[in-house]
Amino acid sequence: MKRFILGDYDVVLGMLERRLDDQTRGDSQVRRTVASILRSGTVSPAPIHKALIALADRGGARTIVTTNFDLLLQVAAQRLRSPVETYSLGSMPRPSRNSEFSGVLHIHGALDKSPERISELVLSDQDFGEFYLRRRVVPDFIYDAARLYHLVLVGYSANDPPMRYLLNAVAADGKRFDDLKERFTFFGTNSPDAVALADWNGRGITPIHYDSTNGHDALRATLERWAALSAINGKKKIVDAELRRIVRNSRSAAKDSNRDLFDHFFRRSNASERVRLSALVSEAKAEIDWLDAVVKICAEAERGLKP
Repeated sequence: MKRFILGDYDVVLGMLERRLDDQTRGDSQVRRTVASILRSGTVSPAPIHKALIALADRGGARTIVTTNFDLLLQVAAQRLRSPVETYSLGSMPRPSRNSEFSGVLHIHGALDKSPERISELVLSDQDFGEFYLRRRVVPDFIYDAARLYHLVLVGYSANDPPMRYLLNAVAADGKRFDDLKERFTFFGTNSPDAVALADWNGRGITPIHYDSTNGHDALRATLERWAALSAINGKKKIVDAELRRIVRNSRSAAKDSNRDLFDHFFRRSNASERVRLSALVSEAKAEIDWLDAVVKICAEAERGLKP
């Protein structure tokens, strides 16, 4: 009970499993019960699942990493008519920039679609030791991903001790390796929390704070708009309307947010899309400073400076 009150749930599950089943792996009563409870929960993806799947698109490959056991992201992808593969634990592909590195990757395991089959899940304290320290499945994955991609945490506190120490180790690598990418987290609270913000910064992760009232509506709206404005698979009508709105004023008079959004559209687009957007900006009679920005961004892409 003391462990439960402290929030050490992995320890509690491990203690229950050792007491009730005298085993810590396989088809234990505790694991069957946990799987049954998880399957009895929400069976329909929320709007935020659809937004995350859309944002996971790297152009030809969709990749998203989750510690959740459920398959709601896969259901959301199917409803968007863009199904994805499911991988978990030992079956996950190593991070790379190749299109083979795609799918929903469950680093703590995934529920099997069939209730009759055992699902390998990271539940107990011994599970964390197995997959974080002995097999090193999760650490090796995170280390590689942090050098290839900007990692963005959504809805994950990373308070489980192994992940917390792992992220601290990645932060320390920033002083050793030049190729380490930036890491961010969407951090929601009902009121300011300076301690939590400092904690995230201490892990080398930049917190993006938002108001979590009304069921995290601010986060959902942000992710949905971000997905709609994606240069890879966003909604062209919305993107075009935003560009026409932005270039009504000169670049020097525009807000920083509008200049950043304008640059984002061109930096994250492929060559053909940049040509289309350039023609749209020209037809909108944009002032020369906007066109100069386009030329500069395209030159960066040609020199291989595209982020």
